[in-house]
Amino acid sequence: MLHRSARHDACDDAVAPLGKEMAGRAATGDIARVEMGIGIRRADGPIGAEIVGVDLSRPVSDETFAAIEGAFTERSVIAFRNQTIDERQHVAFSRRFGELEVHVMQQYLLDGVPEILLVSNVQENGRPIGLVDAGQYWHTDLCYEPTPSRCSLLYAREVPVREDGTVLGDTMFASAVAAYDALPEAMKRRIAGLRALHRYGDRYDAMRSAGSGRDAMTAEQRERLPGAVHPVVRTHPQTGRKAIYVNEGLTVRILDLPEDESRDLLAELCAHIIRPEFRYVHKWQLGDLLMWDNCAVQHCAVADYAPPLRRIMHRTTVRGSAPF
Repeated sequence: MLHRSARHDACDDAVAPLGKEMAGRAATGDIARVEMGIGIRRADGPIGAEIVGVDLSRPVSDETFAAIEGAFTERSVIAFRNQTIDERQHVAFSRRFGELEVHVMQQYLLDGVPEILLVSNVQENGRPIGLVDAGQYWHTDLCYEPTPSRCSLLYAREVPVREDGTVLGDTMFASAVAAYDALPEAMKRRIAGLRALHRYGDRYDAMRSAGSGRDAMTAEQRERLPGAVHPVVRTHPQTGRKAIYVNEGLTVRILDLPEDESRDLLAELCAHIIRPEFRYVHKWQLGDLLMWDNCAVQHCAVADYAPPLRRIMHRTTVRGSAPF
């Protein structure tokens, strides 16, 4: 059996003390190496790094971009601190990694820039301007699409700050690759070849029922997102490493098993993936651009803030290269 950890639906309890400690070391640790004039400061654990010496408001050379992409492939989650970029620059840098997605919930897209999804708790005229509770459960972006996304890039335009200066709203990440590597051989054999159904509408409806204030999905949006079936074990297209590809937020069930067995196995795998040794916790600062690999990691947004504290984030998502 796998080692089980407690499930954190709202993600709040899992932040301390591990997340703060790890994030602090990532922010203050030594630069591990320099490539093409940029520094790469690795976090403890299997994922997470800070890229130092890059101004994304200026053109990024092919050589520098190659070093960034190499660090991203290795560390799965990378952060660029203290960036001052506009929507055009955000989109342009994101496109270096591939074609961009346009999210199906078009009412939360940035006016004039459909590649940017607004993630925000701010309201105007009594309605949220963005997805107010986006990602407040463990998941991977667009796993419910036939071709899941390669990566997501989230830019912090406003962050919630307490009176003592503490920034709230951490984002937690867990390495599905490290989690797979740590599985007992018997479990690896058990899940090899299994398939799982991922669907967006189930979780969306659950969040609305919980009082999130999200708009109801239209019939057209539901038709656009019928769900997708993917292997429980995914092979990373860049590294060739295997990852567990199920999550508590958007995976409906494992199709090849009876319903009760599917439910138990999903719970066991999801608890295993988020064990502390597989995690990195990002503590946001204004101007951060954070990007993550949607094949290699899962993430969860910590909802430890509320109005009048404001949070405005801009997200782009890069399309994957092919089904798998």
